[in-house]
Amino acid sequence: MNTVKYIYMKLLYSRIYLILFLVSQLSAQSFSPARFSLSTAVQDTFMSQGLLSNIVAEIKIMGDSLTWLGTGQGLALHDGKSIYNHHFTTDSIADGDNTNLVPYGGIPAIAVMGDTMAVAFSGDNGTIQVGYGITLTYDALAVGDSSGISWTYLQQPIDAETDTVPPFGEGFYRALPVTVPEANVTYDAFLYGDYLWTASWAGGLRRYNLSSKNWENVPMPMDDQDSLSLCDGFDETDDLGRDILPGYYLNPRDPADGGNHNHKAFSVLVHGDTVWAGTANGINRGIMINEWVEDPPGNFKLLNCIEWVHYSYPHDNLSGNFVVGLARQVWNGFSTIWAATMNADTPGEVRGLSYTRDGGLTWKTALLGERIYNITAKDSLVFASSQSGLWKSLDGENWAVFDPAIDTTFMSQSEILTDVVYTSVLDERDSIPNLWIGTSNGAAISSDLHGTSWTIFQTEYDSTEFYAYPNPFSPFNHNQLGGEGYVKFHTGNIVNTQVELDIYNFAMEKVFQYNYDFNLYNGAIKWNGRDMNGVLVDNGVYFIRIKYAPSINKSPQYFWDKLIVVK
Repeated sequence: MNTVKYIYMKLLYSRIYLILFLVSQLSAQSFSPARFSLSTAVQDTFMSQGLLSNIVAEIKIMGDSLTWLGTGQGLALHDGKSIYNHHFTTDSIADGDNTNLVPYGGIPAIAVMGDTMAVAFSGDNGTIQVGYGITLTYDALAVGDSSGISWTYLQQPIDAETDTVPPFGEGFYRALPVTVPEANVTYDAFLYGDYLWTASWAGGLRRYNLSSKNWENVPMPMDDQDSLSLCDGFDETDDLGRDILPGYYLNPRDPADGGNHNHKAFSVLVHGDTVWAGTANGINRGIMINEWVEDPPGNFKLLNCIEWVHYSYPHDNLSGNFVVGLARQVWNGFSTIWAATMNADTPGEVRGLSYTRDGGLTWKTALLGERIYNITAKDSLVFASSQSGLWKSLDGENWAVFDPAIDTTFMSQSEILTDVVYTSVLDERDSIPNLWIGTSNGAAISSDLHGTSWTIFQTEYDSTEFYAYPNPFSPFNHNQLGGEGYVKFHTGNIVNTQVELDIYNFAMEKVFQYNYDFNLYNGAIKWNGRDMNGVLVDNGVYFIRIKYAPSINKSPQYFWDKLIVVK
């Protein structure tokens, strides 16, 4: 079972995909107001300008100016003016260490509450995904100080081998300890009240008490359970006199190995007294009870427990049981829970959206067949980030997809060369709302909610040189946009609006030519691997010739590069 956060981390460490990190031009402009900019001292110590990776799967806003981006190569920040990457270390960090650096790795999850922020890191040991732990700060707004943010590093939550009967709620439950970070990756996180909640696949659903600084594994129903009470029903007593939940076993292995898909947590959302958890077997709604009770008479104790209800396909009309994203919409006094639901193991499941407007009593579906990665909801608006683009709806039933983002700045040559949108965020901190998107080809911000005016942020290998990327280029695998794959040509500065592109095969026969007029064209200088008859060229070596003026002191001249096409 794959999701975008799993896929992009796998691709991150493949040789081909590393080439994609050397992608197009970073625009230093933004439609967000320039409230402040990081000082030179900050840049020199723990931040540097620009993105390190075009894979942007997480975007969170903070304060009145900050926007945090989780990328395939670490943490990045937009300060209202420019984008910076946070310096990382490849050295090991001990659990509980305070540091101004963060671990090396991709970022599958960011959680923000006020100026408190948690960032999850992960990587790949060559065969399987590995959780690299979490950095936690209680003062992320200190990024404007020259000393930077003080992070507390929390190693990836694991169990001791002896954690076979842990406590929760009113008693104890039997569990299979998860003792390694492999397949234990924090794919989602949520900060609310006293807790940091994490969904960590094999690590299950966990919560970290921000005050006591303790982790707690949160048991959820087994696959065949419609509900689970952690407030009562601990009717079995073991040989140590502990009250045990009878018939229950927390086990994130596959069902064929005696485990439960519903113990593989992938998404989490918390509001009020309610926690929602998406797994590989549906959606779980938990009502948290935290109150003093008298039991027996005259004896008062604090009841801290959860009552779970489990929803799954086909019984509850979800489109699919693999739940990769959750969001809450509040509008006109009604609360809607949105879920990105994918097909898991049961025949008949399909990709799409599943949603409830009555707390889980009934479920409806939308965008069936679409691979949805994330949902953003605000007032009447709902945005769904998907394999085919960003969708928008005003009623949850009628949807329209955005056109791919093109930077409208004159001669920017910036364009998002992919249909895929991993995440979106509505930023209402300005008088005119802005819309952020994260993709496999960079991040972009629009000054309107129609996506007609974009500023794009992408990695830049060499701002002054002409080069093609990715190189080698596959028209079937790279920069898939509208059914075509593209190679992009980075030119550095161009002062003339007329650019000539010629492509020759190894025998120096011209196979393609095109003249760009930037008075009429916005977007990248690119090629889809087809000749002038629209036929895909053969595998081999090709020579790229572009004619343009790199400065006002020079006339247009030819620049050459070599490109390998491998279909």
